[in-house]
Amino acid sequence: MSDDPSKTLPAVDAMRKDWAIVDVLMGGTRAMREAGKKFLPQWPKEEADAYQARLNTSTLLPAYSETVQNMTGRVFSDPIAFCDDISKQIEEMAEDFDRQGNNLQVWAQSLFSTGLSHGLCHVLVDYPPAEGLKTKADEKSAGVRPYGVIIKPGQVLGWRSEPRGGQIFLTQFRYMESVEVDDGAFGCKNIDQIRVLVPGAWATYREVEDGKGKKVWMLYEEGATSLPVIPLATFYTKRTGFLTATPPLLELANMNVKHWQSQSDQDNILHVARVPMLAVSGIDDGSLITVGAGAATLLPKDCEMKWVEHTGKAIEAGRQSLQDLVEDMRLAGAKLLQRERQTIKTASQSEEEAAQEMSPLQTMAGQLEDALDQVLQFFALWMGLPEGGHVKVKGNFDIDFAPELTMPFLLSLNKARILSDQSLFEEVQRRGLLSDELDWDEEKAKVAAQPAKVAPPNTAQQ
Repeated sequence: MSDDPSKTLPAVDAMRKDWAIVDVLMGGTRAMREAGKKFLPQWPKEEADAYQARLNTSTLLPAYSETVQNMTGRVFSDPIAFCDDISKQIEEMAEDFDRQGNNLQVWAQSLFSTGLSHGLCHVLVDYPPAEGLKTKADEKSAGVRPYGVIIKPGQVLGWRSEPRGGQIFLTQFRYMESVEVDDGAFGCKNIDQIRVLVPGAWATYREVEDGKGKKVWMLYEEGATSLPVIPLATFYTKRTGFLTATPPLLELANMNVKHWQSQSDQDNILHVARVPMLAVSGIDDGSLITVGAGAATLLPKDCEMKWVEHTGKAIEAGRQSLQDLVEDMRLAGAKLLQRERQTIKTASQSEEEAAQEMSPLQTMAGQLEDALDQVLQFFALWMGLPEGGHVKVKGNFDIDFAPELTMPFLLSLNKARILSDQSLFEEVQRRGLLSDELDWDEEKAKVAAQPAKVAPPNTAQQ
């Protein structure tokens, strides 16, 4: 038994092991350096000063964070579209979805990015206190309305649930949050507190001393809500269970850590190789010799002095290994765009051929739609509306979309008369090289109406 609200569930502890890798990679070079020996081991017999110098000069190739950023950009290449069933009231709230100035487009990108990097992300639809406000008109004039709060995976401490009517019903949810309070006449400070949500009520806990010098979590505030449920929606990208998931790009994260370590080794061996070592043979220990650009060195008979340099074979092998690792990481990230096909299909599956060829990223976009629909439904529940409505998430899910790579291939097909002029026009337009406002039939007519180009004179024969 435990009455400590800060106690984490075993399921949370298991997910945090993966998030420990993801968090530092998303934090960049500074976070990796601060992690120190956890992701960059110290070599046997390596001096502490030498290790610290190696750590301080190591730099991270941001393969993981940039993959998350690029894939998020693909999902939001087109704005989120509102369906016809969304009420005017909720659509207006989308311009300031979190009451912090972020519209739905910006807010949803943050939600998707965190969900993609960590495997899931939570949204609490909160409602500010409305004491003294008696009517909906009073609430509207006072700016009291529901809003979305993103709860990142690392904030979650635990939950309770129970089956009801074949579905899992959330009965308790605990997470850590930071609140800003005044500190003196001009300063402010952040205080950590735990928020506990149950259907129809909430409570917060803060750490205090119990009189014996020990800090304990004690009830700070509590209150009631008008909802019979906890207004929490969860966006999954690789779900493993109820409120549990694993990062879909975890193997890419592990490869990125390996690259961080290998790059550090490569930089170190380059440093060693670039500094030649002076070697003297045939001279007694303790003998003094003078070495310098402006001085001649006198050596005893049969003695030899020379500079010893690295052969460079290990450097080339290390460089090739890093290049191979970068290519492996690129392919690991690109797998989100590869369409998955089933070789054996039932009759109903054959009728849904398009669904069978959706890429993992496209599937995640659909899961984002579902999560946003749940959020809007909680908005409607707070406002007493019958329906929250639906949204449509569009995006670019093509695996090969780089114009500099695909355009030469398309042009060669067109020259070989394998690809029509119209198809070439549409493919160029789809890659963003031509305005969407251009129409093929109009352009074809303009090209036909153009005067023939006069060939320049051949000056070489004059």
